[in-house]
Amino acid sequence: MKKSTKFLFIIMIAIILAVLWFDRNNSSVIYHDPIEVEDENPLKIDVADVHQGELLLVNEEYGIKESAKTDIKNLYENQEITGDYGLLTTDIALSKEITAYFNEMIEGAKKDGVNNFLISSGYRSFEEQTKLYQEKGRDYALPGGYSEHQLGLALDVGSSEGTMAEAAEGKWIAENAWQYGFVLRYPQAKTDVTGIQYEPWHIRYVGKPHSVIMQDKNFVLEEYLAYLREKEQISATVDGKEYNIRYYAVSKAKKVKIPKGYNYTISGDNVGGVIITLYK
Repeated sequence: MKKSTKFLFIIMIAIILAVLWFDRNNSSVIYHDPIEVEDENPLKIDVADVHQGELLLVNEEYGIKESAKTDIKNLYENQEITGDYGLLTTDIALSKEITAYFNEMIEGAKKDGVNNFLISSGYRSFEEQTKLYQEKGRDYALPGGYSEHQLGLALDVGSSEGTMAEAAEGKWIAENAWQYGFVLRYPQAKTDVTGIQYEPWHIRYVGKPHSVIMQDKNFVLEEYLAYLREKEQISATVDGKEYNIRYYAVSKAKKVKIPKGYNYTISGDNVGGVIITLYK
């Protein structure tokens, strides 16, 4: 092989590897104009919908009265639903559905050679959160009703190899959780937005396409919900799947119209609005 040909071959391989790396580490999302359809069906949304779903904002300002998930399970007592990771204590509980999504993510990490995960905290009841707040104080915990841990959608993840800020597990979570519907809820660069100190261990399930769009736009949940309120409707293709996301302010029961031929999910924002995610 001539030197020039060999050099071109090496360049081509380098370009291919760079493209593969870019696709792996960047969100696959294409934005397009809002969909326009003629045939629509009415859908009733109510004030109760504002406080249910996977996109609820829970912080010092916006609290909840009940979990977003009803399928809470003690993971130590139901190890048939857990994956290849440790449990720091025997009382850790989590939504069965969210556990399945977490298991899928852990399997993805294992393929990258990262496999020393453990769950250090999961779902907490109102009573447990209140007790934690009373014992640890405001610098460590939020009052009962104002913690994401009460949703059943959030968990704290650790590593048996060190702190999450330094361990391979923490770095992998920060770079890849969005691909599995999770987000790093309190990143270091967004403390002024979340009002919470950097927590490289705390992840929250929001589901796709939301986690992908948040990654693409470098949004935390506060910013993403504000973005949806401002836009009212966005359309995007995420991982080859077409989505239309609509935001509605809801102060009383109302009927909205959604296009025929689409499936949909509904989630409130816990502030005053409802997000309807349409997809085919």
